Amino acid sequence: MEEECGVLGISVTQNEFSQPDIALQMYYALYALQHRGQESTGIALFDGNEIHSIKGMGLVPEVYSKDDLLNLTGDVGIGHVRYSTTGDSRLENCQPFIINYKNGNIALAHNGNLINSEKLREELESQGHIFTTESDTEVIVHLLVKEFLYHDPVEAIKKVMSRLEGSFSLAIMIDSMIIAIRDPHGFKPLCFGKIDGGYVVASESVAIDTLNGKLIRELEPGEIIIFKDGTYESSKIPVKKRISHCVFEFIYFARPDSIIDGQLVYDVREKIGRELAKEHPIDADIVSPVPDSGITSAVGYSDESKIKYREGLMKNRYIGRTFILPGQSLRETAVRLKMNTISQNLSGKKVVLIDDSIVRGTTSKRIINMVRSAGAKEVHARIGSPPIIAPCYMGINMASRDELVASCRDIDGIGELINADTLGYLSIEGLVKAIGIEKSKLCIGCITGLYPLKIECEQCE
Repeated sequence: MEEECGVLGISVTQNEFSQPDIALQMYYALYALQHRGQESTGIALFDGNEIHSIKGMGLVPEVYSKDDLLNLTGDVGIGHVRYSTTGDSRLENCQPFIINYKNGNIALAHNGNLINSEKLREELESQGHIFTTESDTEVIVHLLVKEFLYHDPVEAIKKVMSRLEGSFSLAIMIDSMIIAIRDPHGFKPLCFGKIDGGYVVASESVAIDTLNGKLIRELEPGEIIIFKDGTYESSKIPVKKRISHCVFEFIYFARPDSIIDGQLVYDVREKIGRELAKEHPIDADIVSPVPDSGITSAVGYSDESKIKYREGLMKNRYIGRTFILPGQSLRETAVRLKMNTISQNLSGKKVVLIDDSIVRGTTSKRIINMVRSAGAKEVHARIGSPPIIAPCYMGINMASRDELVASCRDIDGIGELINADTLGYLSIEGLVKAIGIEKSKLCIGCITGLYPLKIECEQCE
C-alpha cells in the first residue's frame, strides 16, 4: 500500500514577504507533507504576469536547490507531492498542472482519484481537447478551462464539481487567486490556516505547523474557499452525497501530529491499540511496533494490557526512494537495510507485534521471520485495521483484489502464511470507536467491499 498525494497553497498580502520567501516557505511545507508522496514534487508561483514553476522526480530535497528556490519569483503559489494513482510515474505527470488560456493562467494540484475520468476524457477529446498526460488531474484542468470561458470562478468550479465522481481535494491558482476545494464526500483531508501576512491551505495541518501558522479549520465536504488580497471567502455546493472520510488516513497515511476531520491522529492510533488489547489479549513479555505507523498503536496496546513496551525493530529512515535493490539474491539484505532487529529486546521473549495493516502478507512474513531469527520465543501479530478484502478506488494505490491476502483466506490461514503464532485484527466496530466518527460518515470500502460510490464493473477487476 502506498501513500496518496499532498497539496499546498500559499496566499500572502503582496509585499509581506520578499518573493523568494514564498518559494522557501512552500519548500518547507511540502517537506512536511513528504510522507504523502515520494515519487515527484512541484511548485508553481504567479509573479503578477506569468506562472513560474519547478517540477521533478524524487523527494523534496532532491528536486529543489537553494538557488532554484531563491530565483523562483511570485506572490502566490501552489505545490504538490505525488504518488501515482492514475498515470505513470514520470515527469509529464508531475503536478501542479499548468495551462495558459485566453483569460489567464491556471495551475492545479490534486489529491485523490476520479472514477469517471476515462469517460470525461473521451468526451473532451471528441470536442477537440488535446491531452499530454494520462492523469485524471489533467481532465479536471480541461473541464475548468472550458467553464471559465463562460462563468465566474465559483460558478465554473461548481459546474465542474457536479461532473466529477470520486475523490478530489484541490489547490488551484488562477493568476493571483488561490482556490481550495474539497469533494462533496470529504474523502481526502484539506485544511487551511493563518500565517504571517496571509493564509496557507494544505492536505494536513502539519504543513501549517511547520510554517509557524495557526490552523483555522478543515474544509467541509463540498466547500470552496477563495483566497485573494489577504482575505478569503467561502462557498459551498449542496451536499446531497454521503460523507465518507477515508479510514486509512487515521490508520496509516496521515502524520500522527495532524488533525484530520476533527480528530488528532495520534489519539486515534493510541485508541486503536487500546481496542486491539481489549479484543485480542495475549500473555506476552513485550509489545513491539512495526515502525513507524505501528508505534502509537503499540503504545496504546501496552498501556491497556500492562505489557511492557519495547522496540524490537529499528527503521533506517535514510534510504529514500532512490534505493535500488541490487538483485534477487540480496533481497534479505535489502530488507535488513530498511529495518533491523534489536536482538537484545527480542531474544527469549513472547512478543506482541503491532502493525497498521496487512495487504499482500509478504512484508509481514519477512518481518515476523526476522523477529524469530532474533530469538523471539513467540510472535503474536496484532493489526490496527480490519482485514483488507477489496481494492481502493478513491486514491490509495493498493494491491488488486487477487493480491489481497484477506480476500481469499480466513484469519487462521493468514496467520499461518505470515508465520505468526496468533493473529488478531481490529474489528470494524473497534476501529469506528477509536476514530470517533460515526460509521455512516466513513469510507470503509476496502474492508467491507461496499463503496459509497458505484464502481463500474471493469474497474473492479
